Amino acid sequence: MKITLSDLSTKDLAALGQRTITISDEPAFTVVKDNPLLAAVKTVYNEYDALYTKKAFSGKGDLLIEYDGKRDAPFGGFKNILIGHAKIASSPFQQDAKDIYAIIVKYGIDLDRYKWAEETAQMKKLLEELDKAENAAKIERMLLTHVVTQIKEAQTAFEKLFNEIAGENSELRLMESASSFRKALETSLRNYFNVVKAMNSISGWRELYAKLDEVVKAANNSKPTPKQVLPPPPPAAK
Repeated sequence: MKITLSDLSTKDLAALGQRTITISDEPAFTVVKDNPLLAAVKTVYNEYDALYTKKAFSGKGDLLIEYDGKRDAPFGGFKNILIGHAKIASSPFQQDAKDIYAIIVKYGIDLDRYKWAEETAQMKKLLEELDKAENAAKIERMLLTHVVTQIKEAQTAFEKLFNEIAGENSELRLMESASSFRKALETSLRNYFNVVKAMNSISGWRELYAKLDEVVKAANNSKPTPKQVLPPPPPAAK
């Protein structure tokens, strides 16, 4: 029952732990029913198994991109309408458009291209200024209140999701990684294997040893074969 546990992959170590527990819990092996070393393997394995498949991030990046697009699209349309009115001298909304467009310039004319955190902060300030009575009246005269409302709703939805993801990612990073638990699992498995090996000559233990030995051999076979390093070719004859 020879194996270098540190050579196993994260997944293979988990598989070895699970198979060791399954075999040891078989009714035939009452000799280890209340064994404290087996209990230690179970405890550490359960913690390890819960963590080794855990993602480092929430995985909601695509959803965040979608939500960002829902605020960028109406914001871009809003800018284009204002530019159109501002350029047409005969438009009854030319001055209103220029005034509102100047506010957008103040917070970032290309706001929709900013990084998410910066865009969120600036967009919040922009919407607060657009909500002021004088500006809201100008937007209402141009019949653009519904567009601003759409931007507000999209901004609120994005902020909520952004904060949720930030919280989830923070929690996941704070969780102890599986790699820090693997040493504990390696130690508990090694201790357990050693006692099974030491008791190999006793009935009950002998059969357990034989089964666990097969599991260990399978784990050894799962390790990648190191690449063969070929000797350098001999120097060419002069």
